[in-house]
Amino acid sequence: MKKGSAVRDEVWKRDEIESPCVNICVVHPRAQVCAGCLRTLDEIATWSQLAAEDRSRIMAELPNRRGHLKKRRGGRKGRLGSSEG
Repeated sequence: MKKGSAVRDEVWKRDEIESPCVNICVVHPRAQVCAGCLRTLDEIATWSQLAAEDRSRIMAELPNRRGHLKKRRGGRKGRLGSSEG
């Protein structure tokens, strides 16, 4: 085994909580959270520096955030709230 491979394997075997990232990185314009993982921009930016307890707390909160995101209905007309035909 190569030295670089051993180091990489060690890193991925740490007892840290995993990231909730699902590679759908789109910030919801009103809720200001990622539509994929539901974290705020601050949480995403500081994730690797957060203590394990903080990451665990955030992970526990994420399912409750899904309800804050509403799907838009009606395309442009729905977004603008207009009554154009």
